[in-house]
Amino acid sequence: MSPREERILSLVSQAFSPLECRLEDDSSKHAGHAGAASGAGHYRLRLVSTRFEGQNRITRHRLVYDCLRDLMQTEIHALNITALAPSEIQQ
Repeated sequence: MSPREERILSLVSQAFSPLECRLEDDSSKHAGHAGAASGAGHYRLRLVSTRFEGQNRITRHRLVYDCLRDLMQTEIHALNITALAPSEIQQ
């Protein structure tokens, strides 16, 4: 795991105490993309947290973007977010 990924996971863990947290680096799929030229990464993030109970999708995404605000300006070019409440996970 890269230092950047460790920072992302640390921030997310502190903010959401997730029951599940998966981060995938999709940067290699975007080689040659204008956003990739800066060195910022493309990521997929799946979070399951009680903080998302009763929140709509837009609010959930805003919470995640707020948590990663500083990295979004420098180290993350694109972030695909799946943010779920525990009640939404199929048992």
